[in-house]
Amino acid sequence: SVDCSFSRGVCDWKQDADDDFDWNPADQDRGDGYYMAVPGFVGHKNDMGRLKLLLTDLKPKSSYCLIFSYRLAGEKVGKLRVFPANKKTAPVWEENKGKDEKWRTGKIEIFQGAETTNSVTFESERGKGKTGEIGVDNVILISGPCPED
Repeated sequence: SVDCSFSRGVCDWKQDADDDFDWNPADQDRGDGYYMAVPGFVGHKNDMGRLKLLLTDLKPKSSYCLIFSYRLAGEKVGKLRVFPANKKTAPVWEENKGKDEKWRTGKIEIFQGAETTNSVTFESERGKGKTGEIGVDNVILISGPCPED
């Protein structure tokens, strides 16, 4: 497994230069490093912020599981989507409201076919709300299919 967390991860993260705002580091409540977040007051409704995880050395014709922690805190804070590679197709994962301020776990299967997935993009879309935040942390890539809960 590869630890892509922000505080101590070995992965290569890039801010998208063509989006509307950047993701920023935010301190963990428990003081253990930081996570990446988009505060609810940044930008205008429907603005996008994209954070790209560059994936290198994934073996072709094999499957991987991307596991991450996320939270959508605040009313009408917006949407969090995950896209594989640079395709502008439908997201492979999307969440648009948090039931509470708790962190939850997301899992995405990535299959390396003939065309390799060389990145995964976390996209935040600004909602109508002006409080709260969208956060992502503890990103881990493991080989094989995603484990059941």
